[in-house]
Amino acid sequence: MKIFPSTAYYFILTSLLAALISCSSEKVKPVVDYTIEDTHIPVQESWNSQIIFSENGAVKAKLYSDHIRMYNEPREKLLTTVKIDFYNSQGQPRSKLTSKRGRVDDITENMYAIDSVVAVNDSSGIQLETDELMWRKKDEKIVTDKFVRITTEDEIIEGYGFESDQSLRNYIIYDITYQTTMKKKN
Repeated sequence: MKIFPSTAYYFILTSLLAALISCSSEKVKPVVDYTIEDTHIPVQESWNSQIIFSENGAVKAKLYSDHIRMYNEPREKLLTTVKIDFYNSQGQPRSKLTSKRGRVDDITENMYAIDSVVAVNDSSGIQLETDELMWRKKDEKIVTDKFVRITTEDEIIEGYGFESDQSLRNYIIYDITYQTTMKKKN
């Protein structure tokens, strides 16, 4: 006995195949988010990095950071966990600076230390504490208009506004709010 499918069978099979083919040929377009602006995306990132600042072959400062993000607009580097070593003209360390965050202006090469800033002179032990300061490259000065605390072996001085050479030897506190002398131990 010969078995031939009926016309209804062919119709159902053809309909199912057409439905499957039309489903698989449907193109799905991905959703694109255009809300992110490219100026907020770093052009380069690095971790556990070092930047050396030099002039005429002489090292002026070495900057260490856990995370550096470089941007084209504005031309700057944003830093996380910052440590900077400043050097004298003979290449010897003069002072150190640490902060939780920082920024380097790529045009002026000024460096900004932000949040829990501590700077210490290696030879004299003078310590500066503040929330924010700037190292100006053009005159190698450390400046801030924020609250500062200077601790030496002889005294503690607190106030607002500060300017110093990068070795912290010659400094000015513009608005002194507190000053005390330390007793020397015999």
